[in-house]
Amino acid sequence: MASGTGVAVIDFGLGSNEAQANVTGQADILATSKAESWVMADDTTVDHTASDHRYFDALTGLTCGTPTPGIGFTIYATSIHKLSGTYQVRFVWAD
Repeated sequence: MASGTGVAVIDFGLGSNEAQANVTGQADILATSKAESWVMADDTTVDHTASDHRYFDALTGLTCGTPTPGIGFTIYATSIHKLSGTYQVRFVWAD
């Protein structure tokens, strides 16, 4: 069972309800692999504090697209509020 973990950055730019991060470099990922993403409470970016990351889950939903074999997948973020700037997200995938 191959698996991968890592971090990605979601960028809402100057203000948007949607953002995405393309995860690449996953040489062992298959089209049938399952991917998941989430935000860790103590992560930070240049735009947002750990406190902002703790509230991110209450404002935003994260979903992962179908993997492209040998490449990776896309993480999609959707919010009912306009968000701005970057947030760090974590991911894991497994066969």
